[in-house]
Amino acid sequence: MTEPLTAAVFDLGGVLIDWDPRHLYRSLFDGDDDAMERFLAEVTTPAWNAEQDAGRTWQDAVDLLVAQHPDRRDLIVAYRERWTDMLAGPIDGTVEVLADLRRTGVRLAAITNWSAETFPVAKRRYAFLDWFETIVVSGEEGIVKPDPRIFRLVLERTGMRATSTVFVDDSRTNVAAAGALGFATILFTDPATLRSELEALGVLRALSSRPRPGR
Repeated sequence: MTEPLTAAVFDLGGVLIDWDPRHLYRSLFDGDDDAMERFLAEVTTPAWNAEQDAGRTWQDAVDLLVAQHPDRRDLIVAYRERWTDMLAGPIDGTVEVLADLRRTGVRLAAITNWSAETFPVAKRRYAFLDWFETIVVSGEEGIVKPDPRIFRLVLERTGMRATSTVFVDDSRTNVAAAGALGFATILFTDPATLRSELEALGVLRALSSRPRPGR
């Protein structure tokens, strides 16, 4: 018999929060998307940003790239100094799903690959982050998804069981890592599909079977 799912662990960026460096750099490149994409692929690369998620300081990160690309100094510095411009806001449909899970008593936690220096900005900005029992931040732990240790860490801190928990992330690699540890998993694509998949798993069954507030 399949174990009932009583808890959910969410990724944040790309699932609940719309973070993307393009929100900033489209303006800095005056709408030249090709030049912007080359810069993001060749200079401020995902691999470079991931080192901050793993604990490297932003000062060290910026100094490294400026030394390598002195002619792009201002654009590199903007990645840190104007980081908040990369936050477009919450992904409202997913926040609504999260609120529904909360109302039904589903336990909530989060694991995010995020710099320890910038995560407090998001924490202050988005009140729904207070709904989680715990948020494991990679930059604080020095461990990034898909390392199995970060998934085990959220289980240790909450007492949740992988086999009674669904993990939601927009990365196939991270979803596969969680699945290997026994989590039920959902690869996030959009809020409506997420809701349907949670209902199919039975996590939102109680809510969907009763009238919603105001109806």
